[in-house]
Amino acid sequence: MNVFKSLLVAAAGMRTQNARMRIISQNLANANSTPEPGKAPYRRQIPTFKNVMDQTNGVEVVTMSKTVADQSPFRRKFSPGHPAADELGYIQLPNVNGLIEMMDMKDAQQSYEANLNVIKSTQRMMGSTLDLLRRS
Repeated sequence: MNVFKSLLVAAAGMRTQNARMRIISQNLANANSTPEPGKAPYRRQIPTFKNVMDQTNGVEVVTMSKTVADQSPFRRKFSPGHPAADELGYIQLPNVNGLIEMMDMKDAQQSYEANLNVIKSTQRMMGSTLDLLRRS
């Protein structure tokens, strides 16, 4: 694989992890939101990924294909005075677990940094190659 293709793959990985972090941030922002009466609470979003062939450059890269709603059950909280409470006094809260989201965020950050390190290493190799060519 030539160095330019490795840069394209790493850049695509960085874009994908950036999109993943935006979804995770959205989940965290809505983790404690309460629903309007008669409506369902926010449902956690899960990003999905796929490999696609970049026909222009002849390299396979990863992209975020779509987000899917997490079908796990909503959390319940006893709050009989809340307008969205059911007949037993419980309200449904989003199915977002902050600990899981923070672990996903850490994983996305590490993947982003790994791709960034690939780009930096490739740039250093290209710089060293140019220095060798200048000396000869």
